[in-house]
Amino acid sequence: MIRRVGRPGLIGLAARTAVVAGTASAVSGGVARNQQRRAQSQYEQEQYQAAQQQAAMQQAAADAVAQQQAYAAPPAPPAPAPAAPAAGVDVVAELQKLAALKDAGVLNDAEFAAAKAKLLG
Repeated sequence: MIRRVGRPGLIGLAARTAVVAGTASAVSGGVARNQQRRAQSQYEQEQYQAAQQQAAMQQAAADAVAQQQAYAAPPAPPAPAPAAPAAGVDVVAELQKLAALKDAGVLNDAEFAAAKAKLLG
């Protein structure tokens, strides 16, 4: 076999081109995957930080609302005055309550008589 000296033949040139192209393709694919992984990692980190900021803002807003409600709470309404007995009130039951209050010492004779007169009159 005679060996040629000089430029490579057509088959040698094609083989060399295939090796260079395959190597370039493998390297560029690896680089692209690495860049994609880095971009995904950065995106996930940004999303996590955004979620943390959102949670902190919601907590601060809830605290502010609670604090404002504590300061702006309306005063308790006054207790309603006892209403005059209605026409449908059980007079006997009311008289028994008054008698029990008198027996317990809460009402004296004059107060009992006034309440009884108001109830009956």
